[in-house]
Amino acid sequence: MDELDRRILDVLRRNGRISNRDLAATVNLSPSPCLRRVRRLEKSGVIRGYRADIREPGSSQPLCVFVGVRVRHHAGEHVRRFVSEVIKLSEVVECHHVTGDLDYLLRVEVPDLAAYEEFHANKLADVPGIGTVTSYVAMTTVVTEG
Repeated sequence: MDELDRRILDVLRRNGRISNRDLAATVNLSPSPCLRRVRRLEKSGVIRGYRADIREPGSSQPLCVFVGVRVRHHAGEHVRRFVSEVIKLSEVVECHHVTGDLDYLLRVEVPDLAAYEEFHANKLADVPGIGTVTSYVAMTTVVTEG
């Protein structure tokens, strides 16, 4: 990966829907070589996909809660079961296996604090293998990907 690939990725990170023609012009490259680079980045797994950030019409900004989870057991089957259950929860937008004091960091989006309380008590609590849960409510989002 060279500097031109990095510039392409930076533009796509900010606008994944940009046309190849506009992307090429932005990074000062002709369209054909630009498209070849994007396809190579996709094929190699650097670009893993494109997504739409969707908010239902009439709904307000969701409450974003980062949830730190420590699991009780780290043996393979216990971890696989935890992961398979937590990714079924529609409120969980992201699930990261992390280093440090936590085992997993979840990004949860719900309409409000009451909905998070319901999620915490009646969904997350039922996921097998959870030892401890620590919740961090986002007050303001300063930087986002898109």
